[in-house]
Amino acid sequence: MHPVIQEVTGRLTERSRPSRTAYLTRLHAEAEAARRRGPARASLGCANLAHGFAGVGEADKRDLRANVKPGVAIVSSYNDMLSAHQPYETYPAILKDAVRRAGGVAQFAGGVPAMCDGITQGRAGMELSLYSREVIAMSTAIALSHDMFDASLLLGVCDKIVPGLLIGALHFGHLPAVFVPAGPMTSGLPNKVKARTRQLFAEGKVGKDELLDAEAKSYHSPGTCTFYGTANSNQVMIEVMGLHLPGATFVNPRTELREALTRAAGRRAVELTAHGDEYTPVGEVVDEKAIVNACVALLATGGSTNHTMHIVAIAAAAGIELLWDDLAALSKVVPLLTRMYPNGQADVNHFQAAGGMQVLIGELLDAGLLHGDVLTIAGRGLDHYRSAVELKDGEPVWQERTEGSTDPDVLRPVADAFSADGGIHMLDGNLGRAVTKVSAVKDEHLVIEAPAKVFDDQLELLRAFDAGELDGQDFVAVIRYQGPSANGMPELHKLTPPMAVLLDRGQRVAIVTDGRMSGASGKVPAAIHLSPEAADGGPIARVLDGDPIRLDAAAGTLELLVPAEELAARPLLGAPLSDARWVGTGRELFGAFRRAAGPADRGASVFALNGRAEASAALEAARLATVPDATS
Repeated sequence: MHPVIQEVTGRLTERSRPSRTAYLTRLHAEAEAARRRGPARASLGCANLAHGFAGVGEADKRDLRANVKPGVAIVSSYNDMLSAHQPYETYPAILKDAVRRAGGVAQFAGGVPAMCDGITQGRAGMELSLYSREVIAMSTAIALSHDMFDASLLLGVCDKIVPGLLIGALHFGHLPAVFVPAGPMTSGLPNKVKARTRQLFAEGKVGKDELLDAEAKSYHSPGTCTFYGTANSNQVMIEVMGLHLPGATFVNPRTELREALTRAAGRRAVELTAHGDEYTPVGEVVDEKAIVNACVALLATGGSTNHTMHIVAIAAAAGIELLWDDLAALSKVVPLLTRMYPNGQADVNHFQAAGGMQVLIGELLDAGLLHGDVLTIAGRGLDHYRSAVELKDGEPVWQERTEGSTDPDVLRPVADAFSADGGIHMLDGNLGRAVTKVSAVKDEHLVIEAPAKVFDDQLELLRAFDAGELDGQDFVAVIRYQGPSANGMPELHKLTPPMAVLLDRGQRVAIVTDGRMSGASGKVPAAIHLSPEAADGGPIARVLDGDPIRLDAAAGTLELLVPAEELAARPLLGAPLSDARWVGTGRELFGAFRRAAGPADRGASVFALNGRAEASAALEAARLATVPDATS
């Protein structure tokens, strides 16, 4: 193992020991009860159980009543509005049949919401997007709360959906969980052409019809969008964590292999229950090593910055306290091995054709950058995930891939990496801590020092661009009051085309914000997720127009070049929307989330570190046990 990987894992394990121990103690107690009891529904009273099987067919009713076969929950994000989730329409019937043939009984336990950031970009609905992760986690918990199930099949692909499903599942850590992907749509209009059309539209050089035509040719069929944004970063991380079947991530929808893998996932869920020989609780799969592996995969592929928050929140659900310091340390030693849009011209289908996850995982394992001794749904050891899958006689068959990448423009070995460090850097300075994605930024744009232009809303910047007020000048756009406590931390991807126009004109520009940028955002240098945020009194709330700012992504620094005494003496400027103004598009329903949201560097979550309460109680009990009795 690379020494830095070992060091980070060791620090993470030691830091998390109290909460992780409390989490595992609870998990093991529930697991032991499951082994003794048999199927979970055996603990239900007659009226409870009758409610649980009243709606199923006669054959399943007999099996559920007999309390012999394991029960498997299907939790799905299906809707037919979003391309990534539309393929899930047919999955429940396929999975129920596969589970039945494997000796179990599957029921559709619940659905979870699935928002599309592509639809809500720049609109009020985008302010609910990050909060939807918590709603999905809670919806997953509700689906699993009926004590009917011994394993779960989790159907989700995009942005907040996969983290939410996993966070919810980890609160039922004694249950095995198998993620069932839907795969990417086939390649359409090249992403570079789409991005160029967006810039031309921003400049007024093409009309809305031309823009819509380009977008429709890019997003053209069922499946995940093909660029390497948050959705596909999700899929990479879930496979590296051992929660997909090997090779399942980037198989296109509506293919024979995709259906065969779906059936295999159903069978595998039955095999992993406490009543077989391969019991694999999800809370043991997602351990400190798996979390580090996910971070490494994210960095090695130049993945979405959204996951600098999601992976922290996922880890917390398993009682693991991941910090941005851990990501910063890993980023310095993990090389960039892929070029997928926006970090290159290829899409995820090209990555798959070049060797995909099997080559990526094999390279990282051989370089000592991934932990191989981990538990996965395929068995013990990440070596299972070196195997490529193909269809033989209608069934998926896995064989170890010994060939390397077939396209070095898309996927490279560690020895010939695109860059020596990861595509995501952490920034520190007197403005706070932030994240920047450098894998798509040209070297000459990694460092910028320019005056601030301050905006309290992204629409203000867009209006300034349309009015020509940003032309011919270098500046750092400061967009504040966009954090989780202010308005739900919307993605500000709508700013990318106009800022890219200015960059292409030769202006030196950058973005500093306590909001987010899309996983598709690329060439404009941006310091995002700034923490503490403006709504919590962060220094960004004291920035004035004209203040010099230096963003150095190479050195990892973000500085407001103003004397400390002057900055501290300034009042807080601007303010987040009040509850009375934060209304419409259902936003008023989420006021409690806005008030409870944690900072970005803690996952921007409303949930506490799992196991912390038990660990704190145990420490307090131990302390009291050492206090002399005053009556003795």
